[in-house]
Amino acid sequence: MTKNAIRLSDEIIQAAITYAPVNSRSVPKQIEHWVKIGRIAEENPDLPYDFIKGVLEAKSEMENGEVSVFEFREK
Repeated sequence: MTKNAIRLSDEIIQAAITYAPVNSRSVPKQIEHWVKIGRIAEENPDLPYDFIKGVLEAKSEMENGEVSVFEFREK
């Protein structure tokens, strides 16, 4: 990954400073998170934010081995 300096508005930086600690993220990671969510939302305009967030959380749980097999029982 390459690192590049980019200019952002003071408003975006201030918002990231406010929200980053609430979400246990650094300011750059908070901005990366917003970019990721925004990109997914633009690519999938019919999906609500909560659905996108849920999918990302489920993906992270799978990647960290926090899943178990669900077994269907017949009645």
